[in-house]
Amino acid sequence: MTYRWCMPRAGVGARQLAIVMAFGLSFASNALGVNTITSPTSGATVSGIVPISVPAAIARVVSVYVDEKYIGSSLSNSYRWNTTIYSNGPHLLSVKAYASNGALIENSFINVIVDNGRTRSNIAAGNRLRLARGQMIMNMPKPSRLIVKVDGNHLVNGSGETIRLIGVNRSGTEFQCVSNAGIFDGPSDDNSVAAIAAWHVNAVRIPLNEDCWLGINGVNEAYSGANYRKAIVKFVNLLHRHRIYAVVDLHWNAPGSDLATSQQEMADADHSPKFWTSVAKTFKRDPATLFDLYSEPNGAASDWSCWRNGCTTSSGWQAAGMQTLLDAVRKTGALNVTIATGGSWGNDLSGWLANKPQDPAHALVAGVHIYDNSGCNTRSCFASMLAPVKQQVPLVAGEFGEHDCSTRMVNPLMKWFDRQGAGYLGWSWDTGPGWSCSSGPALITDYSGKPNSYGAALQDHLAALNGNLARKK
Repeated sequence: MTYRWCMPRAGVGARQLAIVMAFGLSFASNALGVNTITSPTSGATVSGIVPISVPAAIARVVSVYVDEKYIGSSLSNSYRWNTTIYSNGPHLLSVKAYASNGALIENSFINVIVDNGRTRSNIAAGNRLRLARGQMIMNMPKPSRLIVKVDGNHLVNGSGETIRLIGVNRSGTEFQCVSNAGIFDGPSDDNSVAAIAAWHVNAVRIPLNEDCWLGINGVNEAYSGANYRKAIVKFVNLLHRHRIYAVVDLHWNAPGSDLATSQQEMADADHSPKFWTSVAKTFKRDPATLFDLYSEPNGAASDWSCWRNGCTTSSGWQAAGMQTLLDAVRKTGALNVTIATGGSWGNDLSGWLANKPQDPAHALVAGVHIYDNSGCNTRSCFASMLAPVKQQVPLVAGEFGEHDCSTRMVNPLMKWFDRQGAGYLGWSWDTGPGWSCSSGPALITDYSGKPNSYGAALQDHLAALNGNLARKK
């Protein structure tokens, strides 16, 4: 009996690579030119941890795909592939090699045979091997860890399935510490996270304070430095246990010896790169935590050159641009998905593509903030400004909200983002003094998750999305 395993190549549209199985395997050659993969060789049988390499002179960064699914990148010319989670048998291995300036140098494809014997993992994977309509369909096992990666203009999980970031912000960690009032505004225990998860969210954004994280400028030691960092890591781990991705963002900062008691025009060159170096080192082995480089660039940073490269603000201090912040992250070896939010308080993406920072990890997401008092908050503006960005890179509304306790703006917003395959995170999962549907705005009336009139729109929408997904399954 002869079976054909037909699989379209990444990036070549309708062209397909066929492996004909007839009492053996016939391996197709790389039709895109000379193969640059030096290890493993085409047709090789592999097992265990396998180095996937291209010549060092060719590339600084490699991105690796197995059976068309992105599995990871390395800031070098080699990547270590764990073959033990794949079924025994033939697999298509492809490598994209990039220069230091981010330019794609080579797209190489080879075929290999995975043979790890009859281990528990590949027996389970082999059980998922099905033959249908003459095609061999491979369903890879779902990883136990949460993973998020960029693949083209969308996000994928560890199994290569397209996902979106849908959830809420959990404000408080940006201001409580500098108010000498603790670290969290409200509970941060398992019950409080379970209440968030009950809304069917898959992501929570956590605003951070750079002075508190770094333990500088006189913040109470009880709420800064190591104590602050441990509390944030613990909360992130709680989110992960509830299958929720974490987004950590630089929210409050200040230059020099000034205490970080508010948002500035942009990240400051004095402390923000050090902040991101430390954050990246902390979470570089956590592929379920994303980095949001700066919450709401405004003022001088509304100029796209300043937004990207930094500048001197009207107050006389040096702002750090998105490229500097991203470089601080990548120099640690962290490959985490990273969000760069646009100017004009996060609401402007008109120059985002033209000023996109160079990312050797190719893991950049465009961020936008949308409120009822934002300049761009209608579907027509979304179509003209946001849609072209989403065609190129993943898009997420890191913040959105409405201050009139209604849903006239947020409902059309969510529906538009749904159609585009973009994500959105409601502001904010907080309650108590100063928080309400018109102040904040807040989504809830208590930390058990009871929504107010504005929050009910998000809760109901997420419940409907979850129901649709359940029916599809």
